[in-house]
This record gives sequence, C-alpha cells and structure tokens, in this order.
Amino acid sequence: MHTPALPGFSDAQETAPAQIQIGTPEFQRVKRALFFGGFSTFALLYCVQPLMPLFSHEFHLSPSESSWSLSISTAALAICLLFASAVSDALGRKPLMCFALFASAAMTVCCAFAQNYAQLLVCRALLGIVLAGLPAVAMAYLSEEIEPKSLGYAMGLYIGGSAFGGMMGRVVSSVLSDHLSWRIALLIVGVAGLAAAAEFLRSLPASRNFSKRPLSFAAMPASVIKHFSDEGLPWFFLIGFLLMGCFVSLYNYISYRLLGPEFGLSQSAVGAISSLYLLGIFSSVWSGKMADKFGRRRVLWMLIVAMLSGLLLTLAHGLALIVGGIALFTFGFFGGHSITSSWVGRRARPPQALASALYLFAYYLGSSLIGSCSGLVWKFDDWNGVVMVLATLLIAAVAISLRLSRLAQLQPLPA
Repeated sequence: MHTPALPGFSDAQETAPAQIQIGTPEFQRVKRALFFGGFSTFALLYCVQPLMPLFSHEFHLSPSESSWSLSISTAALAICLLFASAVSDALGRKPLMCFALFASAAMTVCCAFAQNYAQLLVCRALLGIVLAGLPAVAMAYLSEEIEPKSLGYAMGLYIGGSAFGGMMGRVVSSVLSDHLSWRIALLIVGVAGLAAAAEFLRSLPASRNFSKRPLSFAAMPASVIKHFSDEGLPWFFLIGFLLMGCFVSLYNYISYRLLGPEFGLSQSAVGAISSLYLLGIFSSVWSGKMADKFGRRRVLWMLIVAMLSGLLLTLAHGLALIVGGIALFTFGFFGGHSITSSWVGRRARPPQALASALYLFAYYLGSSLIGSCSGLVWKFDDWNGVVMVLATLLIAAVAISLRLSRLAQLQPLPA
C-alpha cells in the first residue's frame, strides 16, 4: 500500500532514507560548502551597499537612485529564482549551484570596469540573473539531503555563511574604497568570490535523494497555485518579503546618516559597522536550534520584535545607541530568516525547489522594492521617515507571525 508523502518530503526520500546525519564526515563537507556558498552569495550581492554614497557623488544620484545598484540585482535574482528551480530539477542541484557561483563572481569582476552607471547596472543585473541558481537550490538541497531533525541547524549554518559574506563584502569594499577606489574594491571581492566557488565545488557532496526530471515549465503554474493554496506557505513568503526589505533598507540608508554632518564618520568606519553581521552567524545557528527544540512559532515572533526594538533605537542621537540598535536588529533578522526558510522546507510538498524559490522570490523582491522605495521618504524626513516606514512593516510582520501561531493551534503547522 502506498503511504502518502509527508509535507516537505518526497517519495524518493521515504524509499531512500540515506539522509546525511549531523556529526558525520558528509555533514562536515556540507557545512563547509554551504557556508562558502552563503558567504559568496551575500558578499557578491551586497558589496555595493556601502558604496552607494560614492555612486551618488560620482554619478550625481539621489540615495534612492543609487540604491538601484543593489536593487536591480535582487530584482533580477527574484525573477530568475522561479525558473532556476525548474532548471535544477533537470540538470541537478550541485552543477547549477557551482555555475551560479563562478558566473556571478565573474560578473562582479566586470563591474569593476564599468565606465558609467548604466554599464554598472547592466553588470549588476546580469549578476542577479546568474546568481539565481544558488539560493533556492541550496534550500532544496538541504531539505532533501539532511535528516529532518538537523535541518534547522544546517539551514542556520548556511545563513550564517550568508551573514559572514555580507559582512566581509561590505567591510572589504568600504575599506578598499576609502584607501584605493570602489573599482579596486569590486575587483577584489569578485576574485574572492571565485575562490569561494572553487571551495564549494570541491567540498559539496553529490545529491543522494534527488532524481532528475525533464526540463519543463508547463507544470509550474499548477505547482505555484498548489503552494499558494497552502494554509501557511503564503504567509511565510510575506514574512520573508517584509523582513528582507526592512533589513536591506536599514543598511542602505543608515550610512547616509552616519557619513553626514551629525556624525561625520569615514567610509571605513561605516563599513566596520557591518561587522555586526557576525551576530547573524550566531543568531541563525542559535535560532535554528531553538526552533528545533521549542518550535518555530514560539521563537519567530520574538525575533521580529527584536528587529523592531533595534530599529527604534537607531533614532537616538548617540552613536553607541545606534550601533546597539543595529546589532539587535541584525540579530533578529538573521534568526527570523533562518526559522522562516527552514519552516518552508519542512512544510512544502513537492516540488520543494519551487516552494523554496517562491519564498526567496518574495525575499529578494522585498530587498528590491522596499529597499528602493523606502529611500523615497529620505527627501522629506531623512532617517526618521525611513524608520517610520520600516516600523510599520515590522509591526505587520509581527501580526502575521502571531497569526501563524493561532493557525498552528487550529490546524497544526509543522513546528
């Protein structure tokens, strides 16, 4: 008799339960590879974030216009994620992820030679297109290959690598642009991305619980409808949209305030604040463990409240309080993203890669839309206006997370 597949797990996983267990050599290889994958993804995407004031000065742009150096990448990434999941079903998880890392690093090197802002935007858009092959596929790979009880920890390690990459991309580009130029900064970040891609290729084990399927987009609309018909998944997608949009917006525009006359910090000093991304490494792993132990719905809303509290602290006029607020905000974001993304992997029915892609589509779309649109209020009320917009969005995210808790009581969601 056929046993129905559990949410988030395919028949292939039930009949071939050779999933990787924590503490094994294979798990160590996965941990190392996905750490480098997350590192490279965020370093390549967000290395331009602290350079936005320099783009504003050199190319005569407003803060909102300059933010498109990041937003165009995340918008292209969001759209292409949906198709990358189908491509990975046909080509395999590892080959597509390796191509994504090598090609996106090469595009970052090309950005260093852009002669004007239009050329820079084209290179950044192409980076987003090719990089799409990693994020959704990485989540699907972990959901397929890692034993369920360790999935939250594994996802936390991957997101911890993202945090480290985001920090290093910002710090390196800030320091190098302060002493050399933003072009040299992007060149060095791109070369580092190539090295990370090589380590990823060497370390990641081949898939065990994956079966290739013919490339076809015909079934995608029906699969999308199935995922959006789920009681919980659309709300997870919306939380990802809101959290990432708020996170990118804070780091996009706080540098304009800190570089301004009130504080007058240097480019390197502002970039050094990105070392707070290290909190994300701890937060993502710790939150994953807490979610595995106490349940995701009991931890998620508290992390979003931490983001909101940290955001409000940045309204202070003392630098120490602002840095503390950014730290609390960063801790809450990486923890909340770790829990939400692993929850999608646990809950989604096949095709899992598409569910992961839909989550990340919303996640990076939030980065692009909220990240640029929130900057429009800078003209009217500077940082106070940005905080007002982001606080409203985070309050909505708290309300959604509490709704998920109530839904879990009526129709239990996987905890």
